Amino acid sequence: MRIVQSPVDLILDDLYVDLEPSFSKPLVLKCEGFNFAGSVKLKAATAMVEAAEQDGRLGPGSVIVESSSGNLGVALAIVAAARGYQFVCVTDPRSNPASRRLIEAAGAHLVIITEPDSAGGFLGSRIRYVKESCESNPDYVWLNQYASENNWEAHYQTTAPAIDKHHDKLDYLFIGAGTTGTLMGCARYFKERRPDVRIVAVDSVGSVTFGAAPSPRYIPGLGTSRRPEILDASYVDEVILVPEADTVRMCRELARKGFLFGGSTGTVVSAALNRLPAGTDARAVAIAPDLADRYVDTLYNDVWVSESFGHSAIGPTPPPR
Repeated sequence: MRIVQSPVDLILDDLYVDLEPSFSKPLVLKCEGFNFAGSVKLKAATAMVEAAEQDGRLGPGSVIVESSSGNLGVALAIVAAARGYQFVCVTDPRSNPASRRLIEAAGAHLVIITEPDSAGGFLGSRIRYVKESCESNPDYVWLNQYASENNWEAHYQTTAPAIDKHHDKLDYLFIGAGTTGTLMGCARYFKERRPDVRIVAVDSVGSVTFGAAPSPRYIPGLGTSRRPEILDASYVDEVILVPEADTVRMCRELARKGFLFGGSTGTVVSAALNRLPAGTDARAVAIAPDLADRYVDTLYNDVWVSESFGHSAIGPTPPPR
């Protein structure tokens, strides 16, 4: 029996799903969504808050403020509630309604920025609001997930060693790129210890993270309209960009097999299955950052999908039983 006293104490680092029986390719998913935050972001949120406490930036009366499209916002709301801090989450209209409700349920204050930035996204506008808020409120502390070394170090210390421990034979590691914290932590670890493992970064079409042209994106989680400061692309062997319509199709295909995952996971799985050649004996791991519960109003909603990507993205309707 396992008993926890804090929501940040529940981190499952050894849970995997073998997708080979379902897709006939040797791909296993490292599932990161089974914690009280519902995503891999609980690791980064905890690490950044603890580091800010240790260096004296966070203390009694401090207010945490952070820009997030959803998952980190939920994670920080939980960490802040557990440690007695107020939290202001700055997000935008693309964030999932379910994530917003969870952030507020944990007692955080939600600010939704509606003015796009020059790249057509909202990240630049969100960060500008955060900076202005900190300038006018001395108690506000911006953890800055896009530049914080603690973001990637959390995964260098936990996620990557856990993969290394359970997969002594590994050819590919597929990792989604949002703030690039998970990507950088795992990539740095494996390049130092097992450089033969090919690090494949997975991003959304329309993201500028790796220098591609910006275009509208609708699914939060992966992709940015501003290159994160912590990204060092020299640690990445390959980049795959996935159209968001493919993300929707993959999430729904996984759901029809009984695996309910979120948009970030669908994007990474789509990239990995398309990248791995048929009949290969290569061994591959993909990181599944989240679960489906945050996306019931969006990529699992036929009306939203049809309006955003067209009816073809919905996929075939299962026959009645």
